[in-house]
Amino acid sequence: METEEWDFFKRVGSRVKRRYLDLESLYMEMKNASVLVNQIVFFSLCERIFLSPDQRMASLYTLMFFNVIAYCASYVKEIIEREDWSMYVNITRSSNVHHLALSTTKIVLEWTKAVTFIITVVFMLLVFGLEKGLKNYTPTVTYLLITGFYFIMTEKVFVEMFFSWLDYRKFDYFEGMETFYCPALLLAMQITISFLFLFLCFVYGNFRLVVLSSFTNVRVKYRELQDRYLIPLSKELSKLSCYRMATPSEIRGHDDVCAVCLTAMSCARITPCQHFFHADCLRRCLKESYKCPICQYDLFKSQSIISGQ
Repeated sequence: METEEWDFFKRVGSRVKRRYLDLESLYMEMKNASVLVNQIVFFSLCERIFLSPDQRMASLYTLMFFNVIAYCASYVKEIIEREDWSMYVNITRSSNVHHLALSTTKIVLEWTKAVTFIITVVFMLLVFGLEKGLKNYTPTVTYLLITGFYFIMTEKVFVEMFFSWLDYRKFDYFEGMETFYCPALLLAMQITISFLFLFLCFVYGNFRLVVLSSFTNVRVKYRELQDRYLIPLSKELSKLSCYRMATPSEIRGHDDVCAVCLTAMSCARITPCQHFFHADCLRRCLKESYKCPICQYDLFKSQSIISGQ
């Protein structure tokens, strides 16, 4: 009888766990909504710790101000990416003419539009705030710095700027795989900061907020970190582990470009056939074929030998 009861509880527990994981997956799929909830909950954690009890709506007001800043940054980013900032102006449909005066006028007009838009939005926001009684809204500098830092780590436009900067800098440590490392790094920072303030909020006795933030800011973020970035990253690194990293002296002695992307190499992986490739370029090639892109050497055979040893 006890065995039957235990099996029953195991089946119920398994079903509840499956429903819970389905709920998590659904929540993670609603990317924009989950990010917004995540930001509100974190801002509320900071509000309970750094602000007085009479400012219970400070988290929503702060998030509103930050979203306006993000919208303005997104607008300026769109203008920069959309417009052609070269010193050539289309005089006719079939020709580009080098004209300094016209090009300068065009650039000034575009930036004037951007600045005018930002000033208008800020003015409307201030008027709206004064009408709604935001003159009593007095967040501390510490609160604004912490929430602003977290907002930058989670808001799409700023995350994309961070990725673009890292892709431009090309740090050797990432070996060209910033698409795996950078989101994992940001998520790990979010989890760490959220856990710290969750613990402080627990000390202050806000247990309902602690339970909510444990799900939205820690559990869901940890699952996203593990499922979407850490597991795929570990798989890709395991494929590359058979190919050792070249030393700086070997790269200088090689004095060549990567045969896949045709750019210079400051870090590289060496195949058994003694060819140098960027780690990310080699990883992409291995997805298509286990042959060396240069000499067609069977890398799968050598990988099996190394694994067997």
